[in-house]
Amino acid sequence: MYEAFYNLSTKPFQLSPDPRFFFDSSVHKRAMSYLRYGLSQGEGFIVITGGIGTGKTTLVRNLFAELDQQKIVAAQLVTTKLQPDELLKMVSSSFGLPYEGLSKASLLKQFETFLKKCDFQDKRVLLVVDEAQNLPAETVEELRMLSNFQTDKRSLIQSFLLGQEEFRQTINSPGMEQLRQRIIASCHLSPLDKKETRLYIEHRLKEVGWSSRPVITDIAFELIHNFTNGVPRRINVFCDRLLLFGYLEELFVFKPEVINKVADELAAEVSVPSKPVTALQTEQKAESAAASTSSSADTPISDCQLERLEMAVQSLERGFDEKIGHLKQVIERLKK
Repeated sequence: MYEAFYNLSTKPFQLSPDPRFFFDSSVHKRAMSYLRYGLSQGEGFIVITGGIGTGKTTLVRNLFAELDQQKIVAAQLVTTKLQPDELLKMVSSSFGLPYEGLSKASLLKQFETFLKKCDFQDKRVLLVVDEAQNLPAETVEELRMLSNFQTDKRSLIQSFLLGQEEFRQTINSPGMEQLRQRIIASCHLSPLDKKETRLYIEHRLKEVGWSSRPVITDIAFELIHNFTNGVPRRINVFCDRLLLFGYLEELFVFKPEVINKVADELAAEVSVPSKPVTALQTEQKAESAAASTSSSADTPISDCQLERLEMAVQSLERGFDEKIGHLKQVIERLKK
């Protein structure tokens, strides 16, 4: 919708992970280094943790885009609260192996045969487990047991575990000592700071052809960081709505008052009372008030409210698209 208005090739702030938009922030760069290091070792566990929306899944997509498909057989498993037997079925399914009606012993034997076949073909097997915080302790132990499949020369499977902050509690619990001994690297993803929030926004915009149209003022960038707390997914939601708002209002400069207006709208949609930074009447006034406004953050939205917000944005966009489509049909009929 707003893409044509701002001469953008596509939506820059889509929520689905896309390696093209991967932003090498300091913490994401370090995490990617750990993932690459893990691949070079070919064994053990790499653990990446972080809050909701900090970019864990995007990291995996970026890694998969780099993999040599001729040498690595990789699968990604997004977990729920799986029991050990259910985990084996999900792992088998992820690698394209049958699992219906098979006992645990049969599943393990089949998976071992698969691993040995890959090793014979000089291929390595990589399992990425996303949302690992959902796994019960006994299921995490089952994952560790899978790492026991090995030859005299090397391990037959390697695992990357991605989870939210609470997964670190699981790893550090008393019964996880054997797992901890097999973790060769771990990293925690933190939100972006103000500088990297701006660089992140500019990076995604430039990927779709942005050439400073619309203009986003310095104070506006700071207010976006304040409202989103630097969480990439929240930045995406906010900036997508900001561009939609700019399109509807035919704006080519996003000043602080515009950011506050969008923040108020989003807060109202998820029933969160906002604490807006005072809208400034001029850019000069905004610059002089930078010191005072930079410390005043809007109330951040919760993850549950963020989900509702994402659905609301998608619903609004569908509604606008339908109306525009209807208007185009009317215009075409009038031309005839």
